[in-house]
Amino acid sequence: MSAAAEDRREDQEGREEQYVFPVPPPGGWTADDLDRIKGLPPHTELIDGGLFFVTPQTDFHMAALRLLENALVQQAPDDLYVVREMTTKLGVRDRPEPDLMVVPWSARTGPQQTWYAPADILLAVEIVSDESVQRDRELKPRKYAAAGIRHFWRVEKSDDLPVVYVYELDPATNAYAVTGIHHNRLKVDVPYPVEVDLTAVDRRRGQQG
Repeated sequence: MSAAAEDRREDQEGREEQYVFPVPPPGGWTADDLDRIKGLPPHTELIDGGLFFVTPQTDFHMAALRLLENALVQQAPDDLYVVREMTTKLGVRDRPEPDLMVVPWSARTGPQQTWYAPADILLAVEIVSDESVQRDRELKPRKYAAAGIRHFWRVEKSDDLPVVYVYELDPATNAYAVTGIHHNRLKVDVPYPVEVDLTAVDRRRGQQG
């Protein structure tokens, strides 16, 4: 959700508690500010100079993220690295946090690294939450495409299973074109060959399908 200047609620004894959120400077925050603002909750994103906080994660989101992350890691070539829940600087006022990214190993700069450049991102993955539908379907893909990220996956829930919408950047339009909608099984050849049994999202380890 978007940050407000301040919020109030009552504690367990009925006393009013006040939480003061960071007040943006004129013109809004910049991407570099995200590393300097104190007290931000985990996974805060910056979009168009505004701060966005995530709501509590659902079980589906966690399970889909784990399923795709494990598949991407296990099937990745040795020169590629799978990144979970880190930010990318798309511009001066945009620093979103994809759920997953694939980058070259050479893009890693050290243990204090907090973001990746879009030029290094081979794939960005967003798992849609109820509070982020518009951002994940419209705003973020448009910004990822404009930044030149070639491959993008959007993951949504249908009948409690993940459906993966696969996009590739069209160099003629600098916009994403859908190359497949994957139910039950995801199988792609780019950015590298990956195959995932999407029905295994809620399957125990060792349990047969």
